[in-house]
Amino acid sequence: MKSKFNFLIFLCFVSAVSLLAGCRPVKFPAEKSSVIPAQNRDSGIAMTGINFSSAFYADENLDSVIHLLDELAELERAGTWIDGMALTESSIREKAGDYAGAVIAAYKELARAYGKGLIRGDEMEKGVLNVLASGGSSSAVTAAAHAILFFINGNWDDAAFNLRSLFDELDEPDGFARWMILVCDLEKNNADRRACAAYKSIRARYTQFPEYWYRGARVFSGSAKAEFAENCINSSAEGPFAVECRSILAEYSGLNADDGASIKTMLEIESIIYQSVNSGNPAVLDSLMPLVSLPDNSYTVYAVGALRALAGLSGFRDYFSKKAASSGGRLAERLSYICGG
Repeated sequence: MKSKFNFLIFLCFVSAVSLLAGCRPVKFPAEKSSVIPAQNRDSGIAMTGINFSSAFYADENLDSVIHLLDELAELERAGTWIDGMALTESSIREKAGDYAGAVIAAYKELARAYGKGLIRGDEMEKGVLNVLASGGSSSAVTAAAHAILFFINGNWDDAAFNLRSLFDELDEPDGFARWMILVCDLEKNNADRRACAAYKSIRARYTQFPEYWYRGARVFSGSAKAEFAENCINSSAEGPFAVECRSILAEYSGLNADDGASIKTMLEIESIIYQSVNSGNPAVLDSLMPLVSLPDNSYTVYAVGALRALAGLSGFRDYFSKKAASSGGRLAERLSYICGG
């Protein structure tokens, strides 16, 4: 049996999505394909999410298919991401007859690219629409594509219904479809303690996925909200979720949401200071001045303390002194303190 659809091509060669147009799947040892008999199904195999009634790998290659999916999952859990990795998963699942899983895996590649700010939201949606238009009579393709579109547009009830009908019993506990289901559950009810615990428990697999952190920042409270917002920004400072997460951090710190435009995470502060010192160019610190001028908050306190340690370096004291002289109010006071005043 030949695969009817090639989701990898449909998603990888959307003309508007220039990033994915050049993607190449991660290479693994070549595997010979044919048919997996239905009698080979067991509870361990089912956890891969493969629909074995339509799969087409040979007995001797069944373990290899599962091993490849497990290898990809373990790479993600180790905090590793290689561009094209989810497209590789999509290809493996498609060849195994798991058409819905192939669509979801390819969407994961698009969603990560969007979260990193590499493609626009409309480009991501266009990729999914192309799959839907090319899905033919496959109900699994249609359901998966509709579930993604519902998810993208915040239709949480319909997204969860479609996703559960396809994946709830089959996907890995930390698989991408399970993540999507948890997002739906939490967006509908952020007080769902079981969903909250499950969401936090899968973080190892999503350290390189900005939207994981963003969704947590939206629904959690207290220190967890701030932690997820920081991690979202740190994973993609220029991505589409960073602006809202900076506002979340501002409000968490007792500031106005609008002050979020000036917020830098501690990691960003350290990175800017490192670049400035490493290049011997104090002007690199200009990007920290809006943060230094904010009302008292933990991020400003951290930045001021870190900058004061630079005042003894050649050229930096003069930089701070000149900035203080040309500034007023809170910024001038803090720069004077940084200089040792």
